[in-house]
Amino acid sequence: MTRPPRAYCGRVHDHDRLYIGGKWEHPATSDLVEVSEAATGEVLGSVPAAGAADVDRAVAAAAAAFEGWAATPVAERAAALGRLHAAMADRLVDFGELIAREVGMPAAKAMVAQAGVALVVVESYVDLAARFAFEEAVGNAKVVYEPVGVVAAVTPWNYPLLQAVSKVAPALLAGCPVVLKPSEVAPLSLFLLAALVDAAGFPPGTFNLVTGTGAEAGEALVAHPGVDKVSFTGSTPVGRRVAQVAGASFKRLTLELGGKSASIVLDDADLDEAVRASVLQAMLNSGQMCMAWSRLVVPRERHDEAARLAAKVAEQLVVGDPFSPATDVGPLASGPHRDRVRAAIEAGVAEGATLVAGGPEPPAGLERGYYVRPTIFADVTEHMSVATEEIFGPVVAVMAHDGDGDAVRIANSSPFGLHGAVFSGDRARAEGLARRLRTGQVDVCGGGGFNPWAPFGGYKESGWGRELGRWGLEGYLETKALQFP
Repeated sequence: MTRPPRAYCGRVHDHDRLYIGGKWEHPATSDLVEVSEAATGEVLGSVPAAGAADVDRAVAAAAAAFEGWAATPVAERAAALGRLHAAMADRLVDFGELIAREVGMPAAKAMVAQAGVALVVVESYVDLAARFAFEEAVGNAKVVYEPVGVVAAVTPWNYPLLQAVSKVAPALLAGCPVVLKPSEVAPLSLFLLAALVDAAGFPPGTFNLVTGTGAEAGEALVAHPGVDKVSFTGSTPVGRRVAQVAGASFKRLTLELGGKSASIVLDDADLDEAVRASVLQAMLNSGQMCMAWSRLVVPRERHDEAARLAAKVAEQLVVGDPFSPATDVGPLASGPHRDRVRAAIEAGVAEGATLVAGGPEPPAGLERGYYVRPTIFADVTEHMSVATEEIFGPVVAVMAHDGDGDAVRIANSSPFGLHGAVFSGDRARAEGLARRLRTGQVDVCGGGGFNPWAPFGGYKESGWGRELGRWGLEGYLETKALQFP
């Protein structure tokens, strides 16, 4: 890190304009949304609270840019992305520090897991441009893949930059202009992204940034008749609303929603290694991840041992200032979210789960800010809320299984199906079990880290479609068959 711990510098991130049509434009109203510092609860900055009129202007700018951008050769679109990638690399520290302040992830981790991975995603699409076949011969037909049109990208607060570029980069490469509406909880890093897009020389209107609440700007954007494709990442309840609104006009739709992922430990696994890896994964970004392994499913005969190991890992984690090098777990992103997570912990206790680490009380000495203690529950049964609901915080439920088939049943009992893990001493056994899980991604025997070239998305209530890699690009393309004699 280039800055010392506790590098807070007050309210220095006030923005009063939106990026529309290649210019920084004043919004239709003077209303603002305040953004708070996760570690202190103090106001960090503010952004415009855009409404329907601002959305209209942004969509009109994107629509005006569509024909020209769609006709731009793929190599030129990729070159523009390459310039953006280089600009982002130069500002990696700034991105990491902004996200640490907004979201609460420790700054050193935010530089890698937030800004660093976002950088790799952009690079992956620069590389894919030369390898993806935008047309192919099929008998007497030439099949061409064309941009779907104007894209509404609606993104969450937990990984603000990564989620944005996972939509913006493939959409722009495909030839689609984008209107980005980030979460009002953590929008500041997207203003830096917009400035870098501007400097990278994208044509006016190909990228537009509109901030505001989901109820106002988000709803207006998803419903807008000028939008051809909606890509939304967020909670499953909001995803249902997005599907209803977008479906009314048959917009193309990608949804990346909630998760309640299971990490399954088989009886031949190294229990200490599997439990440690599972707890650490679940605590990354203070558990504010849709892919968190929030259910630890272990052999019944080793349940108590696994719970003790999990509690030990959780208790060793240092909770504190995101800018302290010693911090493992930072605060949550907002006061309302902290309160929801604490209420979920209290519900787990009330339902009879055994609290073996953490709890609803704030960590000692951290009453200011949005902190929650890393929490482990044992003796969790399938119908308890801590086993069924996405808490989106640093909470792990330890559950017992009675063999491989029962472990699969427990994992698949969730209405979600986004991620998961299988630990075993036998790779073939682990892979066989992983193939039985109704989930979009599974780490087998520890996996190899997050792979931005592989498809990401879920089954069931975890959403529709896939992001990242060629699968992400295909989500922004229409398929046309040209028939020849």
